[in-house]
Amino acid sequence: MDTSIKKVVLAYSGGLDTSIIIPWLKENFNNCEVIAVSGNVGQGTELDGLEEKAIKTGASKLYIEDLKKDFVENYIFPTLKAGAKYEGDYLLGTSFARPVIAKRIVEIAKAEGADAICHGCTGKGNDQVRFELTIKAFAPEMKIIAPWRIWDIKSREEEIEYAEAHNIPLKINRETNYSKDKNLWHLSHEGLDLEDPANEPQYNKEGFLEMGVSPEKAPDKPAYVKISFEKGIPVAIDGEKLGAVEIVEKLNELGGKNGIGLADLVENRLVGMKSRGVYETPGGTILYRAHQVLETITLDRDTQHYKELIAAKFAELVYYGQWFTPLREALSAFVDKTQENVTGDVTLKLYKGNMINAGVTSPYSLYSEEIATFDKDDVYDQTDSQGFINLFGLPVKVKAMIEQKKNQK
Repeated sequence: MDTSIKKVVLAYSGGLDTSIIIPWLKENFNNCEVIAVSGNVGQGTELDGLEEKAIKTGASKLYIEDLKKDFVENYIFPTLKAGAKYEGDYLLGTSFARPVIAKRIVEIAKAEGADAICHGCTGKGNDQVRFELTIKAFAPEMKIIAPWRIWDIKSREEEIEYAEAHNIPLKINRETNYSKDKNLWHLSHEGLDLEDPANEPQYNKEGFLEMGVSPEKAPDKPAYVKISFEKGIPVAIDGEKLGAVEIVEKLNELGGKNGIGLADLVENRLVGMKSRGVYETPGGTILYRAHQVLETITLDRDTQHYKELIAAKFAELVYYGQWFTPLREALSAFVDKTQENVTGDVTLKLYKGNMINAGVTSPYSLYSEEIATFDKDDVYDQTDSQGFINLFGLPVKVKAMIEQKKNQK
């Protein structure tokens, strides 16, 4: 027992892990004071009754910090502008929610004069890295307590038993105990039958999906949506100017109704293992598609192709918890430069899980109908292509000629 720890700030969600951590901390750190902090990044009803629960289980106070605007403007939108998807599919919903929460927790811990920060991340997951790298970035001297790495509890079943023994109320039970993470951007599902990749997710099972419906249950009539961007940032839907949070919320509702944004992934965790998760990201999936479509007419070829390369690295940095690093900041500076002319409107047709392009315009469009036309034009001299091909293909031709000479000997 570390007797120097008298006050601990706990990253508190009110879920199974953090609910039992409060009494565990008091039992194992000489009845230390525990201050709970919940970052509101769009969990919705999960925050209901949280203060009463935290105090009842032993916390001295609970901070509930509204971080939604900060989350969307300073973490989601920079990642969207980069077009970053981890391993090509994961839209990083959990990944970039952690640094925004951890940064605020550090600020509160400093203001409260805390001796340590505690989190409920498991020793097998990515979140422990994301939380702790952020803490190290802003409070390198701060002690970190990670119960999952030191306590005797080895499973969620044992967690439930501990909670029941300490009269801690839970919203879950043994039969429906999916591990979920919800915020404004997405909802993830892990565990139970999903641990076997051979099992199809039960999309049509009552209560499984929370942000929308399966494609089979979506309307038979398509829905159209027009998204307006300014320098890569979405600013309006169907001509109506909206704030960042409202844009995500509105597209979540529209996408959810039309079965958009379901992803079933086996991903490579930073800690070395593979894990299977099912993700709901309705509004985010729409935004990524619309942004990508707008870039097809506003970015030149070389910038567009190079940006695709750095998008993969950007996604890795976010996934690995390296948000507050020089490289991520440098890549964001590059991305911001590429977005100077990514302004315009994109219309998508949403139909039973599909997003179909239905028109794109921009005052900075590089697309020229005059040049692209198959009809006669006075801009593009097709005879110029012969000399270009001769020079472009010269290495291929020389190699072939040398090979022919070798074969004739």
